[in-house]
Amino acid sequence: MSYIAKISSKGQITLPKEIRNFLNVRIIEFEIEDDRVVIKPVESVAGSLSSYSKEFTDIKEIREKIWQDIANEKTSNPS
Repeated sequence: MSYIAKISSKGQITLPKEIRNFLNVRIIEFEIEDDRVVIKPVESVAGSLSSYSKEFTDIKEIREKIWQDIANEKTSNPS
């Protein structure tokens, strides 16, 4: 079965309801294979964001560093 969707001037499309129901996700991936475009559901975005991170840092470590920086600043520059 095939469906048709119009591409707006801003490059947006509305996926037909049947396609949205079939995919059952809010994030999709487009892949070009030879002479066609394939739409694939993305179950989790966690792995797809890893390429943007240089290394994992636990939020507790970040919070502790910020508090330490604030404490150091307050002790070196008392008001």
